[in-house]
Amino acid sequence: MADVSHRPEPLVEVQPDAAALATAVAGELLNRLADAQAEGRVPQVVLTGGTIATEVHRQVARLAAGADVDWTRVVLWWGDERFVAPDSEERNAVPAVADLLGPLGATQVHQVPSTQDVSDVAAAATGYAESLAAHGPDRFDVVMLGIGPDAHVASLFPGHDALATTGQATVAVTDSPKPPPERVSLTFDTLNRTRSVWVVASGEGKAEAVAAGLAPEGTVTATPARGVRGEDETIWFLDTAAASLT
Repeated sequence: MADVSHRPEPLVEVQPDAAALATAVAGELLNRLADAQAEGRVPQVVLTGGTIATEVHRQVARLAAGADVDWTRVVLWWGDERFVAPDSEERNAVPAVADLLGPLGATQVHQVPSTQDVSDVAAAATGYAESLAAHGPDRFDVVMLGIGPDAHVASLFPGHDALATTGQATVAVTDSPKPPPERVSLTFDTLNRTRSVWVVASGEGKAEAVAAGLAPEGTVTATPARGVRGEDETIWFLDTAAASLT
């Protein structure tokens, strides 16, 4: 696991509820994309899945008309994906494409291979790594992550072998404690190759994980969220309930 302790300490932004949180994150994402394009760069962003991510995506789509963002010049990835059928609602990409990327006309969208594309999860991880090598950046603009009640991020779970994977961009997970069991995840090496990390959490069910992730002491093995920090900044976007134990 990479040592990120030398990187800037996380910042914390708290919104009153999930709706305000989703709107704030969406607005900030649109600003970052517009700024990058104004500088002549093609921004590359890692998206996440989950309930609050879905609300963020919907708010981005709602607010996009007022933002100066060319979605054909935004490159999009996922931090992890479930190895299931391409149309399964368990795939992080399915609601994101429906709610955000399809309506906004995004064209540079890199999905993890599904069960229809390759024979097994190891091949899916290899294929995704090849896409990253061919089309990924030296560093991302934003890596957006959810956090589980156990403080996992992407599909890097407490105590799992995948936490120690180094020297490769992706890892195949075959025994996820959260169904479905087979997943592809970016490794810490890849997640940390970014200007900015955003951890987005909503609800009391995430409060203990958030507190552990932000605590002065702790290990990445027990709290994987501690293992990801941006080169320039890390921001934890929380609502009041998720922040209640910090």
